[in-house]
Amino acid sequence: MQIQETALPGVVILTPARFGDARGFFSESWNARRMAEAGLAHDFVQDNHSLSQAAGTLRGLHYQAPPHAQAKLVRCGRGVLFDVAVDIRRGSPTYGQWVGVELSFDNGRQLLIPEGFLHGFVTRAPMTEVIYKCSDHYAPESDGAVAWDSCGIDWGLNAPPVLSDKDAAAPALADVQSPFVWEG
Repeated sequence: MQIQETALPGVVILTPARFGDARGFFSESWNARRMAEAGLAHDFVQDNHSLSQAAGTLRGLHYQAPPHAQAKLVRCGRGVLFDVAVDIRRGSPTYGQWVGVELSFDNGRQLLIPEGFLHGFVTRAPMTEVIYKCSDHYAPESDGAVAWDSCGIDWGLNAPPVLSDKDAAAPALADVQSPFVWEG
């Protein structure tokens, strides 16, 4: 497994090895023991799977507040997406900064996003499937969202995105009191 740091400490790109032959390939997408040895200890309790029919579908920017905050490990099962993490830990030297990574079935990359970060993605191909692990169960009372266009993210869009009603109505980052505090 290749582990690549990003500009946001704690947000890392994981690229599992793929072992291929004439049948296809095998890949180990997560191994708790190996990741703990690399300092990436997360206890994932829920797996989610989404399908976006149209290219340009944007989901995010989302978070779950404590006590149900979630770390996420995101990968692409089919298609292509641009996956984004935004630091919203009050007091963090990187507060409001973002990183984005192209995840695709072909490149096999995964993005590990710790608690305290917004998460969102936009699909680059039709019928894109996103599969991700979460470190806590979904809790509607802890659910939060920030407007996709309020963090200065270059989504690479050529047209307005396809949004849910919830995402279209989300407040700007400047209007949100983050429930996360940086513990530097």
